[in-house]
This record gives sequence, structure tokens and C-alpha cells, in this order.
Amino acid sequence: MLANAGVASRRRIEDLITAGRIVVDGRRARLGELLSGGERVLVDGRPIDLSTDTVGRAHAHLAYYKPAGELTSREDPRGRARVFEALPRPQHGRWIAVGRLDLNTLGLLLFTTDGELAHRLMHPRYGVAREYAVRVLGPVTEAQLLGLRSGVELDDGHARFDSLERSGGSGRNVWYRVTLREGRNREVRRMFEAVGLTVSRLIRVRYGPVELGALHRGQTRTLSDSEVTALYDAVRLPGPGPGGDRSAARKFRGAKR
Repeated sequence: MLANAGVASRRRIEDLITAGRIVVDGRRARLGELLSGGERVLVDGRPIDLSTDTVGRAHAHLAYYKPAGELTSREDPRGRARVFEALPRPQHGRWIAVGRLDLNTLGLLLFTTDGELAHRLMHPRYGVAREYAVRVLGPVTEAQLLGLRSGVELDDGHARFDSLERSGGSGRNVWYRVTLREGRNREVRRMFEAVGLTVSRLIRVRYGPVELGALHRGQTRTLSDSEVTALYDAVRLPGPGPGGDRSAARKFRGAKR
């Protein structure tokens, strides 16, 4: 219910519950408990409206070209720039980032107010492809490319690209296009490092059916109806109805987890 109301992704909400940061009717929330929508819910002391009308409102979906030097987080004790500062305020709920890009990585970030959509787009089960443009510093050997195509061992398990193709450049600055279907921390950079290569520029150019396109750094755009429909289809959710939402199916009846 909290995800559907646009509070955060399901995974993030589970973390908040475990940390004791969500309170239901004056007590700490428990994982898996049932709600009817009439409870008083606080997240970090902030009241959340879980009325039927709120949960059933149309969701918003946004593409953003993240520049280097911005964090994909809401807070930073060091006061660094954050992607959420550059986004327009949604009419209802709040933006949930679909995945993350590290500080020095540029490119496409998707945002939605639909927590269930965000959860599925990030979950490995649904295998949503991410495509990156990678600039490599220095010469690249055929043996290194073979290693990347066959897969490499990282400290958190085996990793391989679904595709890897040269896309331009010369000399000590050659560009490649790569795709993969998971979002481990700094995975693309670590895969190139595993075969002795240094990534000097990394840009995400596609997430599932949505492409970066003609966006400039720091710009946002609302996703088209066809892009939104394609995102829901990619993770096997009911298609959005008029206005970009999943029609009346969004409204809950009775107790929901």
C-alpha cells in the first residue's frame, strides 16, 4: 500500500520497516501486516495519506538526464547535489528513482510515483535491459573483449554483458555499447576493471523500452503514453488507463498487504 501511494519502492519500504522508521497507529510497523487504509501511518514522522482516493490517483513518470556529480539519493550529510533537487514536484505522491547511477556516471534515470512499477523494473526477476555507452581509456585487446563477452568473476558473483559492441572513437579513447539485465553497484565499471581496463566515461542511454534520446544534461521530460505502456508491459503489470495510470484496478478493496 505504501508503494502504491508513491512513498518509495517496496524494497526501500521494507528497509524502512526493518529500521523502525514507519509507525502505524502509534506503534512500529511490522513486515507483512495488513492495513485497511484507515490507519494513521507515519514515515520518519511524516503522515502518509492512504485513503482510497490517494492510492487510486494517476501516477506520473519522468525521464531525467543525470549529469556527473549528482547523487541518486534524497539526503547527503556532505551537502552534495542530488538528483531530486532538479525534478519538478509531482502532483501526487513523490518521485521514486528506478535504480541508481553512481556519482560520476551520466545518463538516463527514470522516476515514477508508482512504487510497484519501480520495484519490478529494478528486480532481477523481470530482466529489464539497461544499455550504456562506455568510453575506455587506453588500447583494448581481443583477449580483454573475449573475457568481457564470456563473463568475469566479481566479488559479488559472476557477471556478463548481454551484448558488447564497439561504437566509435580511436586511439586511446574508444567507445563501446553494452547491455545487461541487472543493476549491481558499479557493475559496468567493475567488469571492465576485472579485465584490466579503465572506464573514463559511462553514460546510460536506455532503460528497458525508454531511451535517453535528445535530452540534454540536467533536463527532464514526461514519458509518453506509449513509453509508459511499454514499461508496464515489460514487467507484466496491468496496462495504464487514461492519464497514465492502471485504471480503477489501482483502488484497493478491503485489507491489503
